[in-house]
Amino acid sequence: MIDRNATDKKKRAPVSHEVNVHRLARKGMAVLIKADESERKSLADEHDLLSVERFTADLTVRPWKADGVRITGTVEADITQACVVTLEPVSSHIKEDVSATLVPEGSRLARNEIDGGEFVLDAEGPDMPDTFHGSIIDVGALVEEFFTLGIDPYPRKAGAVMEAGQPEDEAPKEPGPLYEGLRKLGQKS
Repeated sequence: MIDRNATDKKKRAPVSHEVNVHRLARKGMAVLIKADESERKSLADEHDLLSVERFTADLTVRPWKADGVRITGTVEADITQACVVTLEPVSSHIKEDVSATLVPEGSRLARNEIDGGEFVLDAEGPDMPDTFHGSIIDVGALVEEFFTLGIDPYPRKAGAVMEAGQPEDEAPKEPGPLYEGLRKLGQKS
């Protein structure tokens, strides 16, 4: 998980965009992130991509319950990766929905315990809110997490096929010395 507290960051997110949660209006605020050329280059380097041609996030950041923050919207990007088979460039479009709830550290809303220290997990229920401390959160770092989810871990150029092992017509006709050794070992036992 990326630490969304900008004051504790040793390394800023490539598309850092800080929001002061104590200054949010009740109806929330719109946040539009458009990565410039240097930010796109940093994103490409950070995620082992050949390039990021476009990166935008359209978000709404609004107060949630007493002291939490709710962030919703979408992140879109056009990227180029290396094909895992041919290493040729493969272009793709990413569009991910962004949805996250953040609460301050120590908030009762961040706890999911009952008496005795046991954790209560509901697989079908909503996710636990992430936590932040201080008054500044980096929504750019959050958006980058969702961007990462959209990256194909094994991009393939159309028609690229990975050949598996030796073709059948090239398989050895005679058993090798290793096979003979194993066979003899099996006869002794």
